[in-house]
Amino acid sequence: MNMNRKRFTLIALGVIVTFAMAGGLLSVKSVSPGMAFAQEKEHGDHIQDQHKDQGHNEDIEELFNDEETQGHEHEEPSHDEHADHNERAEHDEHDTHDEQAEHDEHDGHDDEDDGHEEGGPIRLSSDELSEFGIVLAKANAAELEQYVDLPGEIVLNADQVAHVVPRVSGIIRQVNKKQGDQVRKGQVMAVIESRDLADSKAEYLAARERYELAQLNFAREERLWQKKITSEQEYLDARQAQVEARIALRSAEQKLHALGFSDDYLKGLPEQPDVTYTRYEIRVPFSGVVIQKHITLGEVLEENAEAFVIADLSTVWTDLQIYQKDLAAIRKGQNVTIQIGHGVSDARGAVDFVGPLLGEETRTALARVVLKNPDGHYRPGMFVTARVAVATTQVDIAVPKSALQTVDGRTVVFVKTPDGFEPRPVEIGQQNTVNVEVVSGLKPGDLYVSKGAFTLKAQLSKGSFGDGHNH
Repeated sequence: MNMNRKRFTLIALGVIVTFAMAGGLLSVKSVSPGMAFAQEKEHGDHIQDQHKDQGHNEDIEELFNDEETQGHEHEEPSHDEHADHNERAEHDEHDTHDEQAEHDEHDGHDDEDDGHEEGGPIRLSSDELSEFGIVLAKANAAELEQYVDLPGEIVLNADQVAHVVPRVSGIIRQVNKKQGDQVRKGQVMAVIESRDLADSKAEYLAARERYELAQLNFAREERLWQKKITSEQEYLDARQAQVEARIALRSAEQKLHALGFSDDYLKGLPEQPDVTYTRYEIRVPFSGVVIQKHITLGEVLEENAEAFVIADLSTVWTDLQIYQKDLAAIRKGQNVTIQIGHGVSDARGAVDFVGPLLGEETRTALARVVLKNPDGHYRPGMFVTARVAVATTQVDIAVPKSALQTVDGRTVVFVKTPDGFEPRPVEIGQQNTVNVEVVSGLKPGDLYVSKGAFTLKAQLSKGSFGDGHNH
């Protein structure tokens, strides 16, 4: 009976030890990352406990096999457990010392970082200035302009647009140009076969012959009248016929001039083959671009029909809409900056015309700016914003608004010094949409950050630039 009780007690003790070992392993898995090092050590201790428990279980089995050695085997595991407890305490003390040393070292590093200079000049190399888009400018006097922004549209220069018509009716036999072609003055755009043209040339040639005959007849009658062979009336009739023939010739000649034929062409017309009498060439009036084409091969074209539209795009107009509230401020000759956007560079010009009337529907007046367009970047139809300088003030120092930053509640400009960039408090005065006057804080000749100042502000506020150290 007593032996059974001892066996039951030993079995219960083994079960308790087993559950304790399992609980230790589970606690290792739930350890937070901050205590990983210490629990890794404890995990080693649990493994040692597991080996000890395995030895203890072996002792229990020996106890079942040999009752005489029961007491001795029971005391030996207890001695081992006591030794293991002392070893664990010594190991935990060593781990605590290492962790404390590591923590002190980390605190020392933090103290070292906290010891970096904050609020002092910011030092950046030339490569870093370029990398972060920091642009420097020199403080100097400038003109501060007040602007009025107006909406507008780029349109064709109406003084450089030609609507090409054939001048005579006929059938289109040849088309040499198409929409979008660059053309030069004098080039043949199309060829028309015209019966009306043949009639005009025939009329001219007939008038020319009649005039030559009238001249000969008048010369003959003049000689006979001087010799008193013919009467004065015959002489006067011959003179009248000569004058009428000259008038008819000039009329026929002017008709051909109106169709575009030169004097040199008319002089050589009698020697030309008859097949050319019906040929009419539509030529380019001035160099430009074909922006419209309205004819096709074989089409019957009337003399007043529009065949082509040509525009010289080397200059364009910008038509601006002036609101009634801005009419008093807009005058001819004022400087204008045309902002287009979408990758197109800004253009500069002057107000060339201010309309005297307001539109009934828009209630706006028209202002016009003539822009040079040698590269063709400014295309008719583009919507723009025009910034008109309506007033100009001379100031000692002006900087872009992008140069201003707020640090500790003060407006500052980052100035380059021998030690680096430092924020310098400034007092501002007049301003427009782009620039601002600096009343105090900057001197003429100071180098300041005109673009990218926000990057330096971020550097200053955290005392580091990417890696925790000033450069």
